[in-house]
Amino acid sequence: MTNNKNIHEFSVIEEGASIGPDVRIGPFCHVGSSVTLKARVELKSSVTIVGNTTIGEDTIVFPTATIGEIPQDLKFKGEDTELLIGQRNRIREGVTINTGTTGGGGITRVGNDCLFMTGSHIAHDAQVGSSVVMANQAAVAGHCLIGDEVIIGGLSGVHQFVRIGRGAIIGAVTMVTNDVIPYGLVQARRGELDGLNYVGLKRSGVSRVDIMALRAGYQMLKQGDGTFQERAEKLLEETDSQYVKEVVDFILSESDRSFLIPG
Repeated sequence: MTNNKNIHEFSVIEEGASIGPDVRIGPFCHVGSSVTLKARVELKSSVTIVGNTTIGEDTIVFPTATIGEIPQDLKFKGEDTELLIGQRNRIREGVTINTGTTGGGGITRVGNDCLFMTGSHIAHDAQVGSSVVMANQAAVAGHCLIGDEVIIGGLSGVHQFVRIGRGAIIGAVTMVTNDVIPYGLVQARRGELDGLNYVGLKRSGVSRVDIMALRAGYQMLKQGDGTFQERAEKLLEETDSQYVKEVVDFILSESDRSFLIPG
């Protein structure tokens, strides 16, 4: 029981937890001893926050979410690992986000201004950027890298170690088994790269010139001579667009997975 008027008397706040100013905690919540809640975090009700977990300012967590539990990895033996969640996130009902593993770097990270819809899941050691949207029941497996402004449709699954570049969109009920280029559009049951996220680019205020450059670059990657990597290297030599260079740098950087390539 607590005397803080912003913390419901039916919630359990373990000794050692760090509760910032103006935090609001509704009924039947459980906050573990190693948890840090920054200023103005709100836990609606029946929320569980445990582990070495930090939640940033102005984040709202909705009922039955479980944040900071141990990884779903059979190699995990109780090591001290972390979960870091940024500011102004919306974590809806039933969301689960796990801490990291020592073999994967020890930290699961989430950026700022994300929306995680009902039942979505982020596994151990995933690195999720800012302004990401994960729709209902979408799941990101361990060690994934999700760039800023990515949208993952409902009931979609992202395979472990996959990278999804900034601004990409994954359609609903899609299985993503390989890396997705920045601004890519992926859909179909077994995910296929089906173009670029033109709607997202326009909404983000990307200029018509840059969108045309991305379109031309995509066609070169799709239809040019040589292997996919060779086309990317040639495109890097020829383009002046920073957006195209971002795509090419992503393709040429180190990865544990192969790529979804234009069909």
